[in-house]
Amino acid sequence: MPNERLRAALLEHGIAPADLAEEVGVDAKSVERWISLGRIPYRRHRYAVAARLGMDETYLWPKALTREQSTAASEGEILAVHPHRWSVPPETWRRLFESAEHEIGVLVYSGFFLAEDASLVRLFTEKAEAGVRVRFLLGDPDSDAVAQRGADEGIDEAMAAKIRNVIVLYKPLRAVEGVEFRLHKTVLYNSIYRADDQLLVNTHVYGVPAANAPVFHLRKISGGSMVNTYLDSFQRVWDEATPLE
Repeated sequence: MPNERLRAALLEHGIAPADLAEEVGVDAKSVERWISLGRIPYRRHRYAVAARLGMDETYLWPKALTREQSTAASEGEILAVHPHRWSVPPETWRRLFESAEHEIGVLVYSGFFLAEDASLVRLFTEKAEAGVRVRFLLGDPDSDAVAQRGADEGIDEAMAAKIRNVIVLYKPLRAVEGVEFRLHKTVLYNSIYRADDQLLVNTHVYGVPAANAPVFHLRKISGGSMVNTYLDSFQRVWDEATPLE
């Protein structure tokens, strides 16, 4: 069967099969067979094509990896596990956001610890001014999801109040070109902190403040699926959220 995903990706990027062949070091007829016959390239060539197109090889060639290979690759995406968010070293947060060259994303209810860190707010500003897309998703303080989270943590209305404080703290950042804020009404199972293909994922545990819950440090690798799962979740929340005026 033809590989329509690869064909569409090349069209989207305006890359001719012959040009792709030259870039990855194969014969042009090989690329034509990848497209028209659905042939699966060697892994080094899959990786080179995926990197060139900015896509995951498992999207372009879903059957390329065995279940065992995909599982091993996903496990390889785990860089570290921190037992609590408060135990994540401050330099880890800074290095994460400093590493971003294309996109920073934050999905939280309040994320108050970021908003009150003036050095990180300056970093977000500098990144946006350098052309990095910076997106924040905050909980809608009037939503049922925020009210329920406040009740679950035993702080009730204080959760909504924290979000309103964060909105005030981020007022200068909200005026920076390239920085976008939206409010969501989603039940969060994790808070997500993104810098390109690297994530810190703060799990949410019933009745436990986020600061006391575990954090997974992940980095996307070819063939892995964990990071993509969280990135897709972030985008779904973003698509349903409301711009903060």
